[in-house]
Amino acid sequence: MKFVDEAEITVEAGKGGNGCLSFRREKYIEKGGPDGGDGGDGGSVFLEADPALNTLVDFRFQPRYRAQSGQPGQGRNCTGKGGDDLTVKVPVGTSVIDVDTEELIADMDTAGKVVMVAKGGFHGLGNTRFKSSINRAPRKTTKGTPGEFRTLQLQLRLVADVGLLGLPNAGKSTLIRSVSAARPKVADYPFTTLTPNLGVVSLGLERSFVMADIPGLIEGASQGAGLGFRFLKHLSRTRHLLHLIDVLPADNSDPVYNATTIIAELEKFSATLADKERWLVLNKVDLLSEEQLQELESSLREALNWQGEIYRVSALSGDGCERLMNDLMDSIAEHRSKLLEDEEYRESQKALEETMAFEIRRSIEASKPARRKKQEFDDEEDWDDWDE
Repeated sequence: MKFVDEAEITVEAGKGGNGCLSFRREKYIEKGGPDGGDGGDGGSVFLEADPALNTLVDFRFQPRYRAQSGQPGQGRNCTGKGGDDLTVKVPVGTSVIDVDTEELIADMDTAGKVVMVAKGGFHGLGNTRFKSSINRAPRKTTKGTPGEFRTLQLQLRLVADVGLLGLPNAGKSTLIRSVSAARPKVADYPFTTLTPNLGVVSLGLERSFVMADIPGLIEGASQGAGLGFRFLKHLSRTRHLLHLIDVLPADNSDPVYNATTIIAELEKFSATLADKERWLVLNKVDLLSEEQLQELESSLREALNWQGEIYRVSALSGDGCERLMNDLMDSIAEHRSKLLEDEEYRESQKALEETMAFEIRRSIEASKPARRKKQEFDDEEDWDDWDE
């Protein structure tokens, strides 16, 4: 199945049914009076978070959703049937944004969560409603109101506890293969990972967390280089970012420069995401001597102004991975406990999620004109070549 994490859809609630203009007409009953019934309410459109879904690909083929309209009222004070509601299922972790107002309507972050995104129209009133002591035969009715119409942008952001960040071939996929049952593709060339992968790290009874691996980030991603910022939003829901640094890159580049490049691109994408708790991990440490590793650590601390611990692992052999995973688990457990017990902390985390959702949308929208301009330039070059 193709992995799609962005989609734009339109939702339209049902129109309310019109009220009925009718008078009672029966044999031997004179001036029976008004008996026009009300119309039915229009159906509303709901979104439901479904854990069985993991992509938005279906919305590429079905971008329009419309609920049923209410039926008009009838004589004998019969009320029209209300329109059926429409429930659209989306993957857990989907953010719903109104394209016109840029309002974050809902964050479908828990399984089974249901949110109304378009309210059905109100029913019209029949002429019976307007009967009074001075108006015994009213001919007034009202029409049903139209249902809400919205254009929505759906952004799928994977729900994970830990996100892996780094250049291509830094060893992210190898690490997630080493510590979980996930089996992403691993090869000796850049961008072997083209879509995000999730792996569950299990450390014992009730000690497990989810790790997310995304395609590598390179210099110039803000201008669309490589895969750009396309998958970086999947790190926004994570509690920790693991910044993996290849101590001996295959292209002989400087690991310190690579580390600063990643942080610079992250800040361009979202300042809030860049401020998220980030752990520094040196990978492939079995390729360098102790003296070389100490020298590299000193250079990293100076260049990044890093005061925290720097972990050393070898994702291929598994050295250092157990300690790293246990430390992550302890920190995640503390975070989960605070979410349950501290309401102020919970509200602050919710506010951060909303802020990141808007920053992510702005970054993605800002990068689209650059991509379109590049495509137009390429098309012009092709046309000139053909004309010659």
